[in-house]
Amino acid sequence: MQVAFAPAITIRALARDDLDAVVAIDAAIQGRSRRAYIERRLAAALRDPGTHAQFAASSDDGLIGFIEARVTEGEFGRSGRDLRLETLGVRTEAQGRGIGKQLFSVLSQWAARHGITELRTQAAWNNHRMMGWLDNAGFTLAPNHVVDCAVRGGEYVQKRDEPVSVPVGDGPGHEINFGGREGNDFERLARDTADIRPMSAADLADITRIDRGITGRDRHGYIGGLLAETLADSAIRVSLTARLDDVIVGFVMARADLGDFGRTEPVAVMDTIGVDPEYGHRGVGHALLSQLFLNLGALRIERVETQVAPRDLSLLGFLYDVGFAPSQRLAFARRIG
Repeated sequence: MQVAFAPAITIRALARDDLDAVVAIDAAIQGRSRRAYIERRLAAALRDPGTHAQFAASSDDGLIGFIEARVTEGEFGRSGRDLRLETLGVRTEAQGRGIGKQLFSVLSQWAARHGITELRTQAAWNNHRMMGWLDNAGFTLAPNHVVDCAVRGGEYVQKRDEPVSVPVGDGPGHEINFGGREGNDFERLARDTADIRPMSAADLADITRIDRGITGRDRHGYIGGLLAETLADSAIRVSLTARLDDVIVGFVMARADLGDFGRTEPVAVMDTIGVDPEYGHRGVGHALLSQLFLNLGALRIERVETQVAPRDLSLLGFLYDVGFAPSQRLAFARRIG
């Protein structure tokens, strides 16, 4: 698709050959190159164009601006399909000419054609230029809570890494948990209370089952898409499953993707976490996060971030209990049409 707003500017789909120009524009804005991140986003869009919307603004001088977004479904506990605005940029000398507005207009039209009624994004509260752009584009604060936690090299944190003691009769079927921690088991950690493994494609059915039991919705397509993307790139593969009684009873889906939402520091985004209700209160969530933070520390990731729906008070309370706190980033939304 091509849309001509003026004789000198054409909006078109981003192409593989645009990579160098996009990286150069982004580096001029961010003050550092995010080539690996941008290359991954472009590759993902070329693999699955139905769930990505990426457009370029071109003139006689070549590519002068770009915008990238992806379709999400059920992300961070929401229902329905949204379009997540990930990044945009305009060449320095072309700023102030409404090119960003034109790119955003084409993106909104794409969303409307695909039955998407809401755009979402994030920004740091003190990124004043981005705040101004979001305001002018019609975004408002979204109700979701953005929370994060420092990784600090995966160092021991008692409230996250200490095993959860299970009272007698609180396990599945109210049975006695003979695997619970004994009083003199000082060296045992939360991640030792379950068999924690890297997530694989074979785990999809179990993950979907657990998620359905928690949300009441079948998010097979959404979860399968997340899993496929992370498995396609080992550089961002940090998702985990937890097993008890040789059965998958919990999972955490996360990605260590430098660059999302304009970030320049190494951050992991936790998309979703779930524990089979039949195995609640046995420390599975603690075990997953304990291992996740240990792994991220080895990867030199500095921070873990996620969003929580305002109605999900139990998840928010759990995250606060294990060390998360309100982020300096805010969530924004804009209705389409």
